[in-house]
Amino acid sequence: MKIAVISDIHGNYDALFEVLKKAKKEGVEHLLVLGDIVGYYYHPDKVLEALSEWSFDIIKGNHEYILEDLIAKPDLANSIRLKYGSGHKAALEKLSEEQLKFLKELPETKSVQFDEVSILMSHGSPWSNDFYIYPDCGMDIITRCDSTEHNFVLVGHSHYAFAINNANSVLVNPGSVGQSRQEGGKSSWCMIDTNNKCFRMFSTDYEVDNLINEIAEKDEDIEYLTKVLIRNKGT
Repeated sequence: MKIAVISDIHGNYDALFEVLKKAKKEGVEHLLVLGDIVGYYYHPDKVLEALSEWSFDIIKGNHEYILEDLIAKPDLANSIRLKYGSGHKAALEKLSEEQLKFLKELPETKSVQFDEVSILMSHGSPWSNDFYIYPDCGMDIITRCDSTEHNFVLVGHSHYAFAINNANSVLVNPGSVGQSRQEGGKSSWCMIDTNNKCFRMFSTDYEVDNLINEIAEKDEDIEYLTKVLIRNKGT
């Protein structure tokens, strides 16, 4: 079975659309979603609708917790927008009560098994939803992620794609679908083939112009939201 590992979609439906189109061409049958459906950008409703057409497992990201904070404390709305844009507000406006409940009840980690391949899903790290693991982090962090019970340990959150062989397992961060911090206009993701226990990293192009126009309408004062979409683009 071919499995796509995706993370940090952040309401960027245009990016997800291209990733799922490519995944279908590659023969992917199942998705592993490492959280952060919401935040930054504006179409979590379309994201959930697109995911619902697939067989998938999903866990909670830190931005789902931020959404919960906004629901519990509406007076946080302005500070959240200034830091992350209007994506959480869009989630409140566009997602149904059932969808919000679904996101709230997601687990932080999940262990899944396909054929002879065991996989641990996490967002920040296996021990903390909001812990950042970067490609150049120390070996103490890398080895802490090792697992004798899993072939693959998956993390997201940092928006940087990498894969590192540990003693007993492979640590994989697929990068970000919706807001790669390596190159704008490209979605990072990973595919695992359970037949041979091999994996492949992907970088899939998507068009950013529509999203940049939306940012100009909703969050023009937050320059980062646009800059990250064109970072290193074409270099």
